Amino acid sequence: MCSKAYWGYDEAFMAACREELTLPTAEVTARRARVAEDGGAVVGFATLEGDAPEGEVGLFFVAPEAMGRGVGRSLFRHLASDAAELGFRRLTIDSDPNAEPFYRAMGAVRIGSTPSGSIPGRMLPLLEYQVV
Repeated sequence: MCSKAYWGYDEAFMAACREELTLPTAEVTARRARVAEDGGAVVGFATLEGDAPEGEVGLFFVAPEAMGRGVGRSLFRHLASDAAELGFRRLTIDSDPNAEPFYRAMGAVRIGSTPSGSIPGRMLPLLEYQVV
């Protein structure tokens, strides 16, 4: 939630997103969660969802204090490597508008828009990443 709030969203927006952005402990393994740590503290996490050959980057967050330090880049590379090992060839990403430049820097391309799962009427960038 801190990572999402970093972009200046108000309390009402954050409350509307809470359920969608929460990863229940019981789903960590099934959603193939990968965690980034720094000195024992979690500074990021991401999920790789779906079944090969096509899946999605589900959740992807970096703690605000770790942004700009390569945590996201490293986490994305590990997620892409996991995807390749599991036979994924294509991943889609429903991106926050503020995160789109990051994903594009990772090699994803915008292929359209997709509705927000939390905010009725809000459209999000839809990106595609070709797993190599």
